[in-house]
Amino acid sequence: MLGLMQNQPLLISSLIDFAERHHGGGEIVSRRVEGDIHRYTYKDVASRSRQVANALDAMKLAFSDRVATLAWNGYRHLELYFGVSGSGRVLHTLNPRLHPEQIAWIVNHAEDQVLCFDTTFVPIIQAIHKHLTTVKHFVALCDADKLPADSGIPGLQSYEAWIGQQPDTYRWPEFDENSASSMCYTSGTTGNPKAALYSHRSTMLHAFAGALPDALNMSARDAVLPVVPMFHVNAWGLPYSAAMTGCKMVFPGPAMDGKSIFELIESEKVSFAAGVPTVWQMMLSHMAANDLTFSTLKRTVIGGSACPPAMITAFNDQYGVEVLHAWGMTEMSPLGTVCTLKNKHQALSSEDKMKVRLKQGRAIFGVDMKIVDPDGKEQPWDGKAFGDLLVKGPWIIADYFKAEGGSPLVDGWFPTGDVATIDPDGYMQITDRSKDVIKSGGEWISSIDVENIAVAHPAVAMAACIGVKHPKWDERPIIAVVRKPGATVTREELLAFYEGKIAKWQVPDDVVFVDAIPLGGTGKMQKTKLREQLKDYVLPGI
Repeated sequence: MLGLMQNQPLLISSLIDFAERHHGGGEIVSRRVEGDIHRYTYKDVASRSRQVANALDAMKLAFSDRVATLAWNGYRHLELYFGVSGSGRVLHTLNPRLHPEQIAWIVNHAEDQVLCFDTTFVPIIQAIHKHLTTVKHFVALCDADKLPADSGIPGLQSYEAWIGQQPDTYRWPEFDENSASSMCYTSGTTGNPKAALYSHRSTMLHAFAGALPDALNMSARDAVLPVVPMFHVNAWGLPYSAAMTGCKMVFPGPAMDGKSIFELIESEKVSFAAGVPTVWQMMLSHMAANDLTFSTLKRTVIGGSACPPAMITAFNDQYGVEVLHAWGMTEMSPLGTVCTLKNKHQALSSEDKMKVRLKQGRAIFGVDMKIVDPDGKEQPWDGKAFGDLLVKGPWIIADYFKAEGGSPLVDGWFPTGDVATIDPDGYMQITDRSKDVIKSGGEWISSIDVENIAVAHPAVAMAACIGVKHPKWDERPIIAVVRKPGATVTREELLAFYEGKIAKWQVPDDVVFVDAIPLGGTGKMQKTKLREQLKDYVLPGI
């Protein structure tokens, strides 16, 4: 017997309709490429998103055709989020930090029909447009009078001229909620980048779960600043959850330096911000140098890579900001876990609370996870046993776009490539990437633990631990370190800093001081490139 309830498909268009109807006056604030601050409301977003849909119809785009964006976080990008997906097309966000040749490969692989881009990225489009085999329309996200002159980009038109001639009335189509809504390519796999193809259903369920109190706890009382780029897994789903809850949204545009981010938080009374550790490190350095404090920021979610203990301490103890450690992947839409405390943790000492906060957190509803040994045997949730982390759920991929590389699933579970422990309360902690685990003398060493201790030193800005071949121990860890500007620390001083904080055999054999550690397009350390840089390195005494 089936239930007798209305069968309403879960479609992204319903989010912007809801935001317009119930939070129409909710504010959207954007720092533009032009440098000024733009303000309008959810009602305006909804109206202009319908113009986008009409403009796509006028281009005769078919259902599920791909529309690419190469853009910063801003109001026009937000309109494309809803106008493209809502009209039945697929939003494809491109990462401008990739090499132009790789961007061109991705656009061709996705078979994008339209490419919308901020004027910042005109040089990229100029370099690649002749190599794009499927793109028929180029749209610069600017006013007509700001359109780049003599760009050489065929048929280039301004966004405002493109949608400005269209009516703001549009009947959003109804279709199967399992239809594709957006796609993101990940370089976290071997070979060419692979695409996660999200559905309307998966995106809507992810938006519901992300807004829950034990997840990101979003509401109409929040002013949310997504520093995480809208080209990085759809800004962790924040634009969708924000429309669902009526949050004020604040977009940083291209100004991602610590000073600009801090000033935007203060001027717009931001209560909740989200980003990767490298962004927050820049902001905290700016605040420390200028003796600044927050007046409204209450919490920040930090993901993308493990958050160093020193950063959690700075936010929590110095500035009164709760840090929500989170974990996920492009293949997971991306949210998997968020580290919110349970009642039992409230009575713990600050030191013991920190031990919990350093973990990536508990699975949010919709995500199941397990850890397995090399033979696939499930390991206990005792906080000690570790294994390869596998996940499954309604917003986790079943396959990559065009089935690249074959099905990634193992008995219905997605292998994340992370090595983790899970404690009896369900708190998961990443100990390493499978390919970054260091095995020394038959024992495992967590590169994350080694890095966290180094970053806690007051003279260290960034640190990356890698394994180096050793004739007796198989591998030994070394730590590559970037000093803070004007700070000094010697090899001997840093190695002494490890005393009492980690087992002696886990202490790095050497410190290598570098000017910079290679970062990927999402701010993660690229250890493969670091290993390449240090390929001629030889351990002391070998």
